[in-house]
Amino acid sequence: MANVRQHGTEPEAALRRELFRSGLRYRVNYAVIKQPRRVADIAFPRLKVAVFVDGCFWHGCPVHATWPKKNAEFWRQKIEANRLRDADTTARLRDDGWMVLRIWEHELPSEASKSVIELISVARSSLREVPATPHPKK
Repeated sequence: MANVRQHGTEPEAALRRELFRSGLRYRVNYAVIKQPRRVADIAFPRLKVAVFVDGCFWHGCPVHATWPKKNAEFWRQKIEANRLRDADTTARLRDDGWMVLRIWEHELPSEASKSVIELISVARSSLREVPATPHPKK
């Protein structure tokens, strides 16, 4: 498992290329929660938008997940722990005002980028809706 990439996977890179091509600028591998440390694959900190690209095997995709027959109990516990951590991360971020988008590695980058762009648009419009604080008169 030490050889399995945790960051910069091809699905992440493909999504980042699509987003960059669309004119979006973002942070990569951004720590969205400090304790316990949780890192978003792509983040827009000012807008409080976090994007996670989840691997089908490692995160138990409902469409493509497979359960290994060898060492089955270990893998089931590992994948279930990943799912619980993902749910915990999403809940913590939402409680802190973040918008969270989880994308499966099998999703087409062009379609995934549309989802991200749509969420960014929502975040930008809600950012504009915050009434400006009037400056105190001198």
